[in-house]
Amino acid sequence: MGRTATYDGIADWYETEFLPGHRGPGPDGDPLELRRLLRQTLGEGAGTCLEIGCGTGANAAWVRDLGWTPVGVDLSGGMLRHAHGRLPAARADATRLPVRDGSVPAVLSMMAHTDMPDYPTVLREAARVLRPGGRLAHIGVHPCFCGGFADRTDPAGVVLRPGYLDGHWTRRSWTTAGLRDKVGASHWPLPALLGAFRDAGLTLDSFDEGGSPTPTVLAVRATKP
Repeated sequence: MGRTATYDGIADWYETEFLPGHRGPGPDGDPLELRRLLRQTLGEGAGTCLEIGCGTGANAAWVRDLGWTPVGVDLSGGMLRHAHGRLPAARADATRLPVRDGSVPAVLSMMAHTDMPDYPTVLREAARVLRPGGRLAHIGVHPCFCGGFADRTDPAGVVLRPGYLDGHWTRRSWTTAGLRDKVGASHWPLPALLGAFRDAGLTLDSFDEGGSPTPTVLAVRATKP
């Protein structure tokens, strides 16, 4: 998960200032439609759902509502301090998960893949720990409309500048009120992102988008054959 450790320096801000605003306005306090996407992409189930890049554990209650038992891993000890009481979690690198092969029925990556410079390796690790028939729910910023190349100052008229196909890490951002100017982001163009699921040996099952009027979030459901 590489640069995710930079969240140590902003963990308190993320928990007390950013997250409440991020989950505040909009339908049901969920302007990016993350809860709907989680319900449709992860779905109901039972057993362990391993959240990769769980951060402060903010998604744990939603995962429980679907019947799963959430557990998490994250590289940032600062973020995990806030996760205490929300879910069991361990400090670990997502490219080397401390989890046995074929041991979990579900894996979740929620708004975290841009924090991982080597997401294809993370997906291979997710495939390794999934049981046959297990599901992976990926919910992340939309690669076509979010990134250092996208100016979202006007939500009704997002301006896309050159750079989408570059596939790079950057701290360039259209706002100083968000995360990316503070911790940076890894950008994976859509073909590279979807190809990484295939290369990990996963089967792509369904897709969805969230946020409006221009999608902010892309959701992918995949299974391990």
